Amino acid sequence: MPAVEDDIQYDSYRRMLYHPCFHHNHKQPWTEEDLEYLCKFWGFDERRTLSFALGRPESALDTKVGVLKKEGLFLYYKKLNKHW
Repeated sequence: MPAVEDDIQYDSYRRMLYHPCFHHNHKQPWTEEDLEYLCKFWGFDERRTLSFALGRPESALDTKVGVLKKEGLFLYYKKLNKHW
């Protein structure tokens, strides 16, 4: 049986692509707690660390942060202080 490391693939930006062992929340709805965690630690923790903590691929985090900033919700979740 091959090691998990052998199955890991990366995109051209060196972001880990979806892997079922690490991204258990892939394509699941985002919870308020997930969004607060993402916004609070974005820019402080590395993307890969956030990816593992939230169980989502790094590209999904990049996309979600972009959408939240565009909709003006990034600072809302960053300052929520409800779960984190």
